Amino acid sequence: MAAPEHVIEVEDLVTTFGATTVHDGLSLRVRRGEILAVVGGSGTGKSVLIRAITGLLRPKSGSIRLFGEDLGALDDAARQSLRARTGMLFQDGALFGSLTVAQNIEVPLKTWHRLRPGLLDELAGLKLALVGLPPAAGSKYPAELSGGMRKRAGLARALALDPEILFLDEPTAGLDPIAAAAFDELIRSLQAALGLTVVMITHDLDTLQRTADRIAVLVDKDTTIGTLGELRANPHPWIQAYFAGPRGRAAAGGES
Repeated sequence: MAAPEHVIEVEDLVTTFGATTVHDGLSLRVRRGEILAVVGGSGTGKSVLIRAITGLLRPKSGSIRLFGEDLGALDDAARQSLRARTGMLFQDGALFGSLTVAQNIEVPLKTWHRLRPGLLDELAGLKLALVGLPPAAGSKYPAELSGGMRKRAGLARALALDPEILFLDEPTAGLDPIAAAAFDELIRSLQAALGLTVVMITHDLDTLQRTADRIAVLVDKDTTIGTLGELRANPHPWIQAYFAGPRGRAAAGGES
């Protein structure tokens, strides 16, 4: 059987900020169509890694290939074109407060396409329906929405350009357990229906249990990657504390 296609390939990545080294020889490959979760302690560079992969940050050394293209060898226009094939959901949606939800969804559409207003409205409505929001949500401003609805609205905007890769930054942070579980189910269903590759930063052990195909642990300035079961068997002290500690066992159903 042929090896799965890798849509993201990071090799020997080194990123620094002044005298601080965040990643030191980090390597990572993401398979097309999988949900890969990224976890790690504070300051391990989870968001920095996403910024490097999307071309928003230039590493000190190493290579990043996105859809087979070496980001370091591309000009700004080519990197922008590749970035348009990805979508990003930031924490709390990061919507523009002065725009309605529909107008927020239309921002990337207007940036990349010349579409008549009626078609823009129609596409915004389709994206709202895709994430489980009612049509009436389109005319509301972000401040008028609950936290869960803002997350869904942000997701609708991230899906505006029909991306192949979806990046999620703490998608269930701030949600109650019921809303978080519903959002996890939404991500899983969208990934299956749209054939998305999903890379998510999360600390939510329940989300890891429900959604992740594999997990990349940022530890010792590099990555350790495996399934949840494989990581629970990994002897590294931090990985054991994270996945086999009381909260990790509770998420796995081992204890209440």
